[in-house]
Amino acid sequence: MKRINLALQGGGAHGAFTWGVLDRLLDEEDIEVAAITGTSAGALNGAAFKSGMVQAGREGARAGLDGLWKRMGAVGDMRITHWMRGIEPAQIAQALEYSLPYSIADTWSRLVSPYAYGPFYRNPLEPVVDKFNFDEICADEGPGLFVCATCVRSGKIRVFAGDEISTDAILASACLPNLFQAVEIFDPDTNRTEAYWDGGYTGNPALYPLFDSGLPDDVVIVNINPLERDEVPKTPQQIQNRINEISFNSSLFRELRAISFVQRLLREGKLRAGEMSRVLVHMIADDELMNDLSAATKTVPNPVVLNRLKQAGRTAANRFLRAHKSDLGERSTVDLPAMFG
Repeated sequence: MKRINLALQGGGAHGAFTWGVLDRLLDEEDIEVAAITGTSAGALNGAAFKSGMVQAGREGARAGLDGLWKRMGAVGDMRITHWMRGIEPAQIAQALEYSLPYSIADTWSRLVSPYAYGPFYRNPLEPVVDKFNFDEICADEGPGLFVCATCVRSGKIRVFAGDEISTDAILASACLPNLFQAVEIFDPDTNRTEAYWDGGYTGNPALYPLFDSGLPDDVVIVNINPLERDEVPKTPQQIQNRINEISFNSSLFRELRAISFVQRLLREGKLRAGEMSRVLVHMIADDELMNDLSAATKTVPNPVVLNRLKQAGRTAANRFLRAHKSDLGERSTVDLPAMFG
């Protein structure tokens, strides 16, 4: 049995790609997920996966993920899905990005605070998250689950685990401040109620909860924010989109750089094996597809795009397993020295 940890990035509706990755990994009876760290959509995927796994094993996890993305809009009006079948996700992304309703909504979100709605405000993700069974999510059995959010006051990351994980914790992890009111949760460490925003600002996702001696060495990162874009963004939409991607990848880069540094010290004999956790880093991604999408497809859960993302996630996971399944437990498949050289 090969045991792995999963690190699931946030990225709004693009988290449907991770749905596909997890769906494909569940096919592998000899791969066990020991722990999951997730932010935003990654936290939702992790919660659905764990709840289903505790309830009914692999098929329960698959059903939990399907149910989550059904609630998120993957199953919409089938007449729309049918006539849009031949349209590429890039075309849908462009149509959404430059549409008048999206432009108005985007401008509105930059000019009007979510606190302006007063008693009429309700987080639209709340009914989606409320459907989770938190007895299963917080259970001792099944994979460990870590949910990342950002403390507004201190700017530091908070990682929720065990009984701390709740509807509010997951909503905090997915709280974009220009769209949603900060989520307030009591913090026993500060002995006060703290306000939280999206975890992507400080950990997308945080890797350090996985560096426990009881967990396996392998960390499989499911990356849904493109690491690189060859073309310089020119339009306001492109510029804002790339700013979003860079800011939400920066915390992951910092942790990967630290891992790379420790690995170099181990190779050079400046640290003894056992003094630091050995971390074997892997990544499942489809930057080509994600480069064709944009912030618009992150915030508008189009059923066609969500289902295409799921299929792309399955394909990417299948490609990874074909090339690197035998490397699990043996070596990293991400060349960190080249990434940071």
